[in-house]
Amino acid sequence: MTQAPTPTADTVRRLVRSLLKNGADDSAGPEVRPAAMGAEPATWWVGTRHVLRLASDREAAARQRRELRLRDLVRPHVPVTVPTSVAYGEWAPGLTCTLDTKVPGGAGGQHDVSAVGEADLAGLLTGLREVPVRQAETLGVPRAAPRSLEGLRRAAERAAARLDAADEFDAARVRQLTQQAAVQLAAQSATAVLVHHALTGDHLVVSADGRVRGVLGWADTVLGDPAEDIAGLALAVGSPAAVRAATLAGYGARPCLRGLWLARCDAVVRLADRLAGKGDSPPPLLRAQLRHAWEPILLERVTEFREDDDGEEEL
Repeated sequence: MTQAPTPTADTVRRLVRSLLKNGADDSAGPEVRPAAMGAEPATWWVGTRHVLRLASDREAAARQRRELRLRDLVRPHVPVTVPTSVAYGEWAPGLTCTLDTKVPGGAGGQHDVSAVGEADLAGLLTGLREVPVRQAETLGVPRAAPRSLEGLRRAAERAAARLDAADEFDAARVRQLTQQAAVQLAAQSATAVLVHHALTGDHLVVSADGRVRGVLGWADTVLGDPAEDIAGLALAVGSPAAVRAATLAGYGARPCLRGLWLARCDAVVRLADRLAGKGDSPPPLLRAQLRHAWEPILLERVTEFREDDDGEEEL
């Protein structure tokens, strides 16, 4: 397989001029800079209004092509901004690129989500549930089976013991999720919806007033368990805000508590793995996610669950 070239500011500048057809002989070109540090950055800021994303391999190119079509499908259903591609092409043979409009606002970690912002998140979750499953499948959106909460619980217990020994976390907290509760919070039938699957702080665009203005990063979207997006929000904005948003979106106790415990177990496992030298997420970010996931919520006092009937398709 041919190795992709390393993108540089000059090649990105020429690519942008070509995409916008602004004249290849303009040597100055737009101001470009990598959006993140790295030897081979895949995302570049272009001026103040655009962002260029480069697919690094053919699998990423296929996901990017699907993402562009999916964003058009999702956009009418959600109250927040979904990025729009103003130009699309290839930056290397077989490797796609898209020049998107920049969504104004900061990353989710820069601003706290307000009560109105929680309503924005509720609208997002509601809209994702309303996207027709059949249309998403036609675009090639894959299905993802729900994760075993019991398996994750066991992994979290082992990880929590390591964190406890390192004075990072009280392992007794994980034991609040008993084997019986894990079984009770298993994913139910009739719950497959469109799941963003990457509702991280970097993908939530939040304004200074706490409104959620946009959602980025639609390449990993699947059809599956809506509790995964509740879990993502718990890690990004805190468990109380995530559960309030999910409740406003019409989700009952079971998916909310399932999402809460997915987030808590994930946070414990990821931090323990990182401290053992696995993964590349910065420990301060993982510790912040751990704090967010373990914020207490009133819903945890609920001990009996009724069958939810949200009218969603079976997993």
